[in-house]
Amino acid sequence: QVQLVESGGGSVQAGGSLRLSCAASKYYYCMGWFRQAPGKEHEGVASIRDVITSYADSVKGRFTISKDNAKNTLYLQMNNLKPEDTAMYYCAAASLLPWCTVEVGRLLAPRIDWGQGTQVTVSS
Repeated sequence: QVQLVESGGGSVQAGGSLRLSCAASKYYYCMGWFRQAPGKEHEGVASIRDVITSYADSVKGRFTISKDNAKNTLYLQMNNLKPEDTAMYYCAAASLLPWCTVEVGRLLAPRIDWGQGTQVTVSS
């Protein structure tokens, strides 16, 4: 059974940092982070296809996505956090076949596996 397990969420003050992790039960070619705040749409934050990264404009320069293929683990380093970053963050993953790609922070694929989410709360 495919599993994606997120960790690293928590509560921080504005300007602080958090590092999210997503441990996968298998290798994925494409992985990414999405977030959803109450009353807002599901938003792609950062994604990676092989070594190509993609970020939403709202997090460029503050967030860094990386992937450790040896550990099947995805990371999201979040610096200079803002109250508007408060949301549930979800790990997403897709295999190379039939296809997957990344675009403005979003992972796109016909089949995407999802984690359960980890909450990030940033106070002002």
